[in-house]
Amino acid sequence: MTEDVGSTVPRRQLGRLLRQFRTEAGVTLDAAAEALEYSRQKIWRIESGLGPVRVLDVKAMCELYHVSAEMTEAMRGLAAETKSKGWWHAYGDAVPSWFELYVGLESAAAMLRRYDESLIPGLLQTRQYAQAIYRLDRPTSSEDDRERAVEVRLQRQSLLTRRLPGAPQVHQILSEAVLRRVVGGPRVMTAQLRRLLEVGDLANVSVRVLPLSAGPPPGAVAGSFVVLDFPATKGGRAAPEPSVVYSESLTGALYLDKPDELHAYEDAWRGIAALALDEGESRDLIKRIIGEMQHD
Repeated sequence: MTEDVGSTVPRRQLGRLLRQFRTEAGVTLDAAAEALEYSRQKIWRIESGLGPVRVLDVKAMCELYHVSAEMTEAMRGLAAETKSKGWWHAYGDAVPSWFELYVGLESAAAMLRRYDESLIPGLLQTRQYAQAIYRLDRPTSSEDDRERAVEVRLQRQSLLTRRLPGAPQVHQILSEAVLRRVVGGPRVMTAQLRRLLEVGDLANVSVRVLPLSAGPPPGAVAGSFVVLDFPATKGGRAAPEPSVVYSESLTGALYLDKPDELHAYEDAWRGIAALALDEGESRDLIKRIIGEMQHD
């Protein structure tokens, strides 16, 4: 029986990493079990994210697989968090800032359901919009550092057209306020709105707008959030990984995966989706806003 202890998010990410490094090192499950004097079942459970993991075990496995000291430290941080009842990922804390858990989850997801009420999300941003955001968010950073951050953001967008594994389904709902909030000037903003129209043409992407006239949606206190749903396992031998809700703040990011938490956000998503315009109406509104900006 799966241990109901702590958040499954760090367990699953840690398991994926350990399995990846073992495979890259050319070590079989049986060979790892023999070298570490563990049972084969124990290693399999750790790699499957089925329970909390001792930091000591991660250290031993990393040594066997010749994992770098920096990555070992990051994975030790994840191991410590597998015993937590909830998981608050503070950038630059136990897990280094370069180690972005969300990006790994996003890459593994089969479907993303996003609601954004402040800004266009990174997956849909143009270079100029992203540059304008980083100039606001990182005023003391060098231009080179900001440009590197923009490049990373743009590289993530290949997820939308990925072939192997197949690109995830992306259901994006944007508050109308996001479309009318000018970032980088009218020219940058109109180009960004056209980008939304282009991305909305992809078979796996839906872009819808929650109009201001609809009033506040149910669960409005939640703010912007993403629900990540994961694919079924090959052959259906095991249940798919449970969904995860991701919500970002100024100083960190919250990962939620307990049944009651997921239920609350599922309800919020359904409420928002019920009030949002359909895809065709949303395209018409985006085009109308583009026309208004061009004539201002």
